[in-house]
This record gives sequence, structure tokens and C-alpha cells, in this order.
Amino acid sequence: MSGPVASFDELPADLLARVDAAGLDPQAVYRQIVTALEEDLPGGSVDVTSVATIPQRARSIGDFASREDGVVAGLGVAEMVLRVVCGESLEVIERVEDGARVHAGEVVMRVVATTRSLLTAERTALNFASHLSGIATATSRWVDALAGTSAQVLDTRKTLPGWRALEKYAVRCGGGVNHRFSLSDMAMVKDNHVIAAGGVVPAYERVRAAYPEVPIEVEVTDLDELRALLEVGCERILLDNMDDATMRAAVEITAGRAVLEASGGLTLDRARSVARTGVDFISVGALTHSVKVFDLGLDLQEQA
Repeated sequence: MSGPVASFDELPADLLARVDAAGLDPQAVYRQIVTALEEDLPGGSVDVTSVATIPQRARSIGDFASREDGVVAGLGVAEMVLRVVCGESLEVIERVEDGARVHAGEVVMRVVATTRSLLTAERTALNFASHLSGIATATSRWVDALAGTSAQVLDTRKTLPGWRALEKYAVRCGGGVNHRFSLSDMAMVKDNHVIAAGGVVPAYERVRAAYPEVPIEVEVTDLDELRALLEVGCERILLDNMDDATMRAAVEITAGRAVLEASGGLTLDRARSVARTGVDFISVGALTHSVKVFDLGLDLQEQA
């Protein structure tokens, strides 16, 4: 085994179609996988442990299994890792769908491949799937906490560099909603913009004049700023670090004239009380910036 054996054009069309249908760019995912594999196999080197201990033609069944309860994501990416490394030796026997809720001990993907290539790909495949499943699982806990309310959980741009598309995909797998993807998707007027512009209203009006077709959200820290923005027609307002009573007042004042998003150090324990204030969204940076990886492992079975 000496680096990726499958080019992008050699990957199965159905796998690429599934990745595309998930809202991901298959070529971008492939490039990210190749970069990750280069960390394990720099400059065309080999997996010395697997080469030394395993006969070249040996084949094994590999069970990717969950060690805990949660929601899985990134199994399609893990499958692409295996396809890149294992090439035509790989057969995927079964795989649960991303977004599925699984239990400890459950097999989430079963494959057959040459043993060397399977073990070479193991860690990279697990790194993708474990990280993304951790995000999906964390998101699902917020979704469960908000069940029965009208509020939805949002992610943020607090993502690992280079991982944004995958991490936001994992949020969707967990039942969450994506906020803006880039700085050009939506204008987000935060406290430093407000300071630089001389207030929430001047900041809002400058963005509206410069980019009349771009959605605008403005952060407020008190009800006076909220009232001022409503008067000039701002349709999306972020309530920053407000207590529940203030947020309830904000919802009453707004009376449906704008979408309200709660943000600022919110915890899962507080999720339901915040949702009951009547806000539309709760944004949680911790979904991506502080997530615990989900415990997945590979168990080899008898030789195939």
C-alpha cells in the first residue's frame, strides 16, 4: 500500500451521487480525504506495520461499530476513504444512513477488503466519521431539548478550518439548521461592527444601502436597540446574552415583525427555558467548536 490507489474518476458513481445529494461537493471531500491520507502516508510511503504483519492477499471483514448511543454522520465520507485506499478490493456489505440513531454495540458499516488496505484506511475513516458523528449527536440533544417548542437550533461559523462544509452537514444530520456558510451569504452585524459604525441603526442602514439583496442580521444587547431596529425594518435580530425575562419582553415587542435568534453562552440545561420565551432560533457555537468525538471503532472478523 503506497498512498491513495483510486483517483476521483475511479470512485463509484453511486457513491459520488450520494455525497452530492447530501449537499457536499464530492471533489472537495475527495481532496480533503487525500490531504488526510498524506498525513499517514507522506510522499508515497507505506504502512510499515500492516505490510510487515499481514500477507498481501489476505482479506478480512471489517465491522465499523458504535461504542455508545448517538447519531451517526460521515459514514459516506468514511466509505469514500475506504474506496480511495482499498480500491476494487472493497465491498460494502451494509451501512446505516447518516442521521440514523444508533446504540452501543451496533454495527454501522460492514465491509470486506484486503486486510492491509483496510487497516491502513482505518484511522482516517474513523477520524472523519467519529468527529462528524460527535457533532450530529450533540446537535440531536439540542433538538430533543427543544421538542414541542417552535425554536430550532442553529450552528455558527465556529468551525475547524477546512471542515466547515462537513461540520455543517453533520449538524443537519443531527436535526439542526445551518446559519450562514460564509461572510457573503448574509450580513451579520456584531458588536464590533456596531461600534465601528456608530450604532445598530447606522450599521444596519449602511449594509442595506451597500447590499440591498443580502439578508441582514443585527446583534442587540438591550431592548432599546431592538426597538430602534424594528422601526427601520430590520427583519432578523440576534439577542445577545439576554436572560429569559428580557427575551420574553423582546418577543412581545417584536410581535412577529422580525425573526429572533438567541445567542451567547447558552447551555443545554437552559435550552428549553430559552425556547419557551418564543424566540425562533437558538445558535450554539459549541455544536462544532467544543464537540466530543463519537466513539466508533473497527473490529476485524474472520478472513473473507
